[in-house]
Amino acid sequence: MQLEESYDIVVVGAGHAGCEAALAGARLSLSVIMFTVSVDSIALMPCNPNIGGSSKGHLVRELDALGGEMGKNIDKTFIQSKMLNTSKGPAVHSLRAQADKQWYSREMRKTLEAQENLTIRQAEVSELLAADGVIQGVKTSTGMIYRAKAVILTTGVYLKARCITGDVSEYTGPNGLKAANLLSASLLANGIELRRYKTGTPARMDGSTIDYSKMSEQKGDRKIVPFSFETDPESIQKEQVSCWLTYTNEETHRIIRENIDRSPLFSGDIEGVGPRYCPSIEDKVMRFADKDRHQVFIEPEGLYTHEMYVDGMSSSLPEDVQIRMYRTVPGLEQAKIVRNAYAIEYDCIDANQLRSTLEFKKISGLYAAGQFNGSSGYEEAAAQGLLAGINAARHISGQEEIILDRSQAYIGVLIDDLVTKENHEPYRMMTSRAEYRLLLRQDNADLRLTELGHEIGLISEERYRKFCAYRTALQEEISRLENTFVGETEEVQTFLREHGTTELKSGATLAELVRRPELDYESLAAIDPSRPSGLSERLREQVNIQVKYKGYIDRQMQAVEQFKKLERRKLPQDFDYSQVPGLRIEAREKLQRLQPESVGQAQRIGGVSPADISVLLVWLTKQGVR
Repeated sequence: MQLEESYDIVVVGAGHAGCEAALAGARLSLSVIMFTVSVDSIALMPCNPNIGGSSKGHLVRELDALGGEMGKNIDKTFIQSKMLNTSKGPAVHSLRAQADKQWYSREMRKTLEAQENLTIRQAEVSELLAADGVIQGVKTSTGMIYRAKAVILTTGVYLKARCITGDVSEYTGPNGLKAANLLSASLLANGIELRRYKTGTPARMDGSTIDYSKMSEQKGDRKIVPFSFETDPESIQKEQVSCWLTYTNEETHRIIRENIDRSPLFSGDIEGVGPRYCPSIEDKVMRFADKDRHQVFIEPEGLYTHEMYVDGMSSSLPEDVQIRMYRTVPGLEQAKIVRNAYAIEYDCIDANQLRSTLEFKKISGLYAAGQFNGSSGYEEAAAQGLLAGINAARHISGQEEIILDRSQAYIGVLIDDLVTKENHEPYRMMTSRAEYRLLLRQDNADLRLTELGHEIGLISEERYRKFCAYRTALQEEISRLENTFVGETEEVQTFLREHGTTELKSGATLAELVRRPELDYESLAAIDPSRPSGLSERLREQVNIQVKYKGYIDRQMQAVEQFKKLERRKLPQDFDYSQVPGLRIEAREKLQRLQPESVGQAQRIGGVSPADISVLLVWLTKQGVR
């Protein structure tokens, strides 16, 4: 007798994408079951033990503003926190936190297990069940059938995973966990195209065998800033652990070069394409032959383990080469390896098969998120998982699905790049990918997205009330600065002289003074007796940014208006672009294959020129398509 169960949503995978997808669906009052090959791998960090970093911190802040969990979880489990790029403008400031890996995973599992409407199941999903282009559910390797109205694939790096160290190859998932070997065949049978990607991870060292006196200590920030807008900053001020900085040298590079033929990356044993922006140490040495050293960060894996992560030296070289190579690094001369470095190959998809909602174009109700979509990184995965979970829930409920555009969020940039552009390697988020990054700062993610999170149903009434009060106070203080004048009194002129800026020849508003390079909102408190008391540090920072950079922000807002005009010009779906005369062959083929949802999206497709867009706009106007 075949057993069956029914749920609203099935989530396949329990990594960072799967956790966010499952929580979103369950919190929107739908019944969700989440599958994992091992419950011990829930929210696993098989690579870097950190959350955030350049541009990735933006994703976590945005995810939190929409009602996701990652920001809250890292605030509970971090062991070091640092704001990056503080010497640059606020657009590229990014928060990064070192995590206790086991604690992070344990806390996320606790959250999942406490969530109403959510079931966790350890089983391998072996088959998709679909009929007439509509998802019906999944089947497990034991033959159990789970009916569902929506299925979200978040398989990470587990699909037909192969871990490689030198000439040793094992068909396992990361950290020796079981691979998912059965689902790929079913995906292919359902018309889903697969590709092979690879990523890698460095060795883990026994910290008690490391000589830290030969390294530079890297401490966390004195004032810790939380990821989640709900976390009280005072509640997370605590003693932090240190990371350590050292470098490779010519001896390291000599050993690598002499053994490069034994690297599966260079011998051809690895078929998958790796991430260009996270290269192995072999790649670095061979591609950047002029560099005589590379940075290596020694990072703790947790509070209750001696394991240290050797960031910057991922490798797939044989074990004997790894031992010799690592021991040339200052401080690692006597270090003992706990876990060897390895590369991992896995099946994933070309995300061009997805709509901007992360639903497959060919199968209604089937969604995908995370590294399965060809991206790289915990933060990118979690952001996609949240949107996939939201949209699966709204699909079932008959509501309009959510699409974040490139002017709203880094999440919008991430998803648009994945579904629109031809990505031939694991996609990594970077601030340079966002055209409107002055608007998409990590400090204002709540102002951009909390309203939407509340509309979706993932932001509580209490949190929304506090947000509205914060937003009102912010607007009132900015308005006060714009409308408060100061004259050429001796007190003011003395203040200006002391701060090295020009004295006043006529009255000026406080806002005008904030915009001077030598001054800021905090410093003006000395000549601003009417300033309200009790304003939070976060609000004061936001006032300073919005006032000081107003001119730049206004110009970028004008550019966004032009962008939105083309985004609003929707294109017919499943359209035959051979009907449009004047399109170049390459453009016609690309538009036909990708079926962009708007003119704006069409112009971001590689191989579609401005001239092709002009031809398309003329044709749309003639056809009366608006």
